[in-house]
Amino acid sequence: MFRRVVGEMSKTVVFVTGNVKKLEEVTAILGNQLPFNLANRSIDLPEFQGEIDEICILKCKEAARIIKGPVIIEDTCLCFNAFGGLPGPYIKWFLQNLGVQKLPRLLDSWEDKTAKAVCTFAYTESEDSEVKLFKGECPGLIVDSRGPETFGWDSCFQPDGYTKTFAEMPKDKKNEISHRSRALAKLKTFFIDMKDCE
Repeated sequence: MFRRVVGEMSKTVVFVTGNVKKLEEVTAILGNQLPFNLANRSIDLPEFQGEIDEICILKCKEAARIIKGPVIIEDTCLCFNAFGGLPGPYIKWFLQNLGVQKLPRLLDSWEDKTAKAVCTFAYTESEDSEVKLFKGECPGLIVDSRGPETFGWDSCFQPDGYTKTFAEMPKDKKNEISHRSRALAKLKTFFIDMKDCE
């Protein structure tokens, strides 16, 4: 199914996002190595509830229904180990209501400050087609906000093995190690492999 899709699509897949910084990161990481053009479109998708994979599948199918063609969606989670993985897919609402400065305060009474950043890309040809998931994870620590507070919770997440938060790192370094880059590497491999099999 997916081999046929890559071969037939007139080389445009829609990446559903209204986040300009996210689009910049995705474009920088993917470069021009995909066998199609990547367009983007901002769509107000419903905020589904459930586990990460379930949410991504529902969002992808809904996006494909609206676009009426092949789509890629992305969902990013920040999972506190002390909270059993929460806020997880609901981090957007925690961030909107608390702000990045107060987000680390949630862990004040917990010794365990470890967390993992999880990014999942989902691709489908149409709302009736199989959804393929590509997940990347980056373990780290929740720390007091350091660096520019211009991109989500980057300023309070310090990846394992580094002394800087995502926000303090040069963009190219973050793009080498981030949860998003790890997920995109899998997505890129999938599409390139499909093209090579034609």
